Amino acid sequence: MFYTTGQRMKGRFILYLAFISIQTNAFAAKIFIPMDAETQTNHLKAYGIAYEALRKSIPVDWLLNYKGGSFGIDQVESIERLCKLRGVSYEVMSDAQYLGIMDQIANPDFNGDIIKLEKAPKIAVYTPPNKEPWDDAVTMVLTYAEIPFDKVYDDDVLDGKLPTYDWLHLHHEDFTGQYGKFWFGYHNTSWYQNDVKSAETMAAKHGYKKVSQLKLAVAKRIKDFVAGGGYMFAMCSATDTYDIALAAEGTDICAEPFDGDPMAPDAQQRLDFTKCFAFKDFTLVTNPYEYEYSNIDNTNFRHVPMDIDYFTLFTFSAKFDPVPTMLCQNHTTTIKGFMGQTTAFRKEVLKSSVLVMGEEKAANEVRYIHGEFGKGTWTFYGGHDPEDYQHNIGDPPTDLSLHPNSPGYRLILNNVLFPAAKKKPRKT
Repeated sequence: MFYTTGQRMKGRFILYLAFISIQTNAFAAKIFIPMDAETQTNHLKAYGIAYEALRKSIPVDWLLNYKGGSFGIDQVESIERLCKLRGVSYEVMSDAQYLGIMDQIANPDFNGDIIKLEKAPKIAVYTPPNKEPWDDAVTMVLTYAEIPFDKVYDDDVLDGKLPTYDWLHLHHEDFTGQYGKFWFGYHNTSWYQNDVKSAETMAAKHGYKKVSQLKLAVAKRIKDFVAGGGYMFAMCSATDTYDIALAAEGTDICAEPFDGDPMAPDAQQRLDFTKCFAFKDFTLVTNPYEYEYSNIDNTNFRHVPMDIDYFTLFTFSAKFDPVPTMLCQNHTTTIKGFMGQTTAFRKEVLKSSVLVMGEEKAANEVRYIHGEFGKGTWTFYGGHDPEDYQHNIGDPPTDLSLHPNSPGYRLILNNVLFPAAKKKPRKT
């Protein structure tokens, strides 16, 4: 058979395309970022690498339960260079090597799954302009991991800006209008007086007579944010005071030092627990001299020595329960305990719908819980700073460069990446 010049040129072009395809497949590779204890030198900054890849529209595989919840990213020069600059351990794998990992994870006998992360979530941290660095562990770890975020506060929430974000964090906040119940010990200090003045000015600006009314309005807007599909993460006193504020709608639970008049005598009886995300049947602490809001918090009941204060993460079925599996990814299931104004939650006051993800059995308490509301989710994490056991007011912020592998901080960053996950239908 004879071929014309045009046919020969066409044939050569097809062969050329085939050759290029073979070469591309031969040299295609993945950046594999292990997250186990033995290999990874900086777990916290590894999350920042995954986030940056998503910002560049590069999909990320989250390999649940494989070497501590590792990441797989297409080999891109800028991402590989970033790993080197930030001191994150990684390995370049061929497609064949990576396919072997995928096959291992897909095995029904292996408790793992692959979750595709597709879009970098837009992050907001609810915090006043005058917050000190020691006030917020999430702000510190986002900054250390080099994950961008916006700060929002009451003006932004009440102006309807929350729906422009995917993920919202609340930390050392008091949504009940009692100024953290710091009055007894700190009412003569300038920082406390400034906080009160700022809060009262904000309330008046938005037409509220009391700070408690302002904070309730903010809490309800946040609830709407979650109902509409937002992801809310809270730590320390923002957990219990949020639910207390919702339950107390329509009644005054603030003693006279906080709002100038006595609390309602039947305040406890008027609480509506159906409005809460996580808690029920709790009892308010009405004494203004006591540094506590209610019996939700287990701080005054636990009596656990520091050297044996640890809590344990639950192990979930990755293929059937990917959400709690994502939120619990870590290189250990045993996490050092740490105190806070709200340290942990008493089991007796948890709603039956709450998913417990971390507990300390010896103290009969839970530290890490999760739930759904409307189209969104919420997660509560007890304690103030995972690497500062008992942080005091005025202490310097934690230097996270000294704790790059902190398992307690990893739980925070799991929540940051969680909204990026491509949703998979629950298996039955």
